[in-house]
Amino acid sequence: MANTKQAKKRVRRDAKRRLRNRYHLSRMRTYIRNFRKMLQAGQLQEAKEYYPKVVSIIQHTASKGVIHKNEAARRVSRITQLLNKALKES
Repeated sequence: MANTKQAKKRVRRDAKRRLRNRYHLSRMRTYIRNFRKMLQAGQLQEAKEYYPKVVSIIQHTASKGVIHKNEAARRVSRITQLLNKALKES
């Protein structure tokens, strides 16, 4: 357990940041999961309209420092490939 005043403050600060990071990460994963479900269900029009929201959430998560910008770019690239593949097959 933290002994000094500064260490106790650091524990409080880290707890707040951990909660904030978990919120952003969970939100991003939920949007991606919903997007993938739309594609699997064949709801291409809904997925196409939902795509900008997903990209925005991913980039927002990266801007908060929760994920690295390269990870955000990789995730956006992969969901873009999924969408393009689904649109091409239909």
